[in-house]
Amino acid sequence: MWKVLLVEDEVFVRESVKELIRWEEMGFTLAAEAGDGAEALEYIKREPPDLVIADIIMPKMDGVELLKQVREAGITCKFVMLTCMGDFEYVRQAMVYGASNYILKLSMSVNDLRQTLHQINGELTLAAKMQGPGEEEKQRLKGISHPEVNKIVTYIKENYDKDISVKLLSQYVMMGENYVSALFKKKTGQTLIHYLHEVRVKQAIHYLLQTDMQIQEIGLKVGFVNDNYFIKIFKRLTGSTPSQYRQRQK
Repeated sequence: MWKVLLVEDEVFVRESVKELIRWEEMGFTLAAEAGDGAEALEYIKREPPDLVIADIIMPKMDGVELLKQVREAGITCKFVMLTCMGDFEYVRQAMVYGASNYILKLSMSVNDLRQTLHQINGELTLAAKMQGPGEEEKQRLKGISHPEVNKIVTYIKENYDKDISVKLLSQYVMMGENYVSALFKKKTGQTLIHYLHEVRVKQAIHYLLQTDMQIQEIGLKVGFVNDNYFIKIFKRLTGSTPSQYRQRQK
């Protein structure tokens, strides 16, 4: 579960956000609350959450200043800003400091919050994979004892930039396509194509953040011949397009 810190000076709004959805179903847990930016900053420095949902206009320290100081402290947790219609200059500043998104408080809906959390969940999941597998992932990979599945995993990691299909992989391990697909799903918990997409998107994120390459060029470099398909898969896995992802990480 990703840990969330909710920062809002109006108790009614805070309670409304808490009750709007079932957080656990989205992969999040409400770890703590704060009534202003100063209180939130103390908590973040002590126990950095994965996501901060913060009002922009608050006493003592506003949401933009909170985000700025968190970034200056070298803490990379995600930020989503709660705002009113007249706060768009503050929103612009927040996006400059790396906020992932914003939600209008007066018109906030279940769908708005769910879409935003889906996006953040994708970004956090891929960021975790970029840092290497966690304990759960290590145990899952450790449990793969089938030699052909191991060969496929290695082949994909070494050749993700090439034209890869289920047919090619089944020929590589000299097994039928249906059998290979079922075997891979049983041993890894995901389909061959989904695993291939994850590997490619993970590498695409590296190029997005570490180079100035164009989006189409990155797509080709990681194995997507069609740039529209690359953007579609990238958004499906991360919740944002490659351009949006690059902009938010700057």
